[in-house]
Amino acid sequence: IEKLILEGALRPGEKLASERELASRLDVSRPSLREAIDKLVDRGLLTATRSGTSVAQFLLPLMAPLANLYREHPDAAADYLEFRRWVEAQAARAAAERATEVDKAAIHRCLANMRRAHKSKDSTKEAQADVNLHILIYEASHNFIVLHVMRALSELLRSNVFFNRENLYLKPGVREKLLAQHVDIGEAVIAGDPDAAEAAAAAHIQFVFNAVEEIKRDSKRLECSISRVGRSAFLSGRSAAR
Repeated sequence: IEKLILEGALRPGEKLASERELASRLDVSRPSLREAIDKLVDRGLLTATRSGTSVAQFLLPLMAPLANLYREHPDAAADYLEFRRWVEAQAARAAAERATEVDKAAIHRCLANMRRAHKSKDSTKEAQADVNLHILIYEASHNFIVLHVMRALSELLRSNVFFNRENLYLKPGVREKLLAQHVDIGEAVIAGDPDAAEAAAAAHIQFVFNAVEEIKRDSKRLECSISRVGRSAFLSGRSAAR
């Protein structure tokens, strides 16, 4: 169980099979299994309640206060995307060098899901497939630290801590470019081309950074325009009529 958690096969928040099923699958006695689970609970890797045993959100104690800090920090998105550019480029390179046929098949399926979501023009499904592809790249890099840290950060991304991903997909012309970029990354990994994978991943994050900054600027301009239209509420009747 510990090995499966380390390798990312068992993910934080996922519920384990019943004690009876696990004992049967692992070919151990239920008392032995119970003792092992207790040890993993003590080590913070599992949580046990009346409803069953689940993989612990073991990075949550770090990520929760970090998320609250980022929400109040206007430069958080820029710092996050700079960090992502560094990590994504190397993770994609490692994935192209290390991905197994199983990894490649999963990436291929994810790209197909992305194309379907794009065709249906469902921004929510498209954004979800986006996150899923990046996690598959982390898994294919076969670096456990990258996998667990970036998976935890991806949960912040899903909750729009840094920026609203759906807004990104709603921006005119962006959806097509994002799809093409994700396909470039995925296909480079599948083809085993480290240079192409690294370049595609770095270019993708730079594009996202530029798009997010543009959305912020557009939002500030809109706020400014609205404040001008509503300025009469702050003026005397004579001044407002001018």
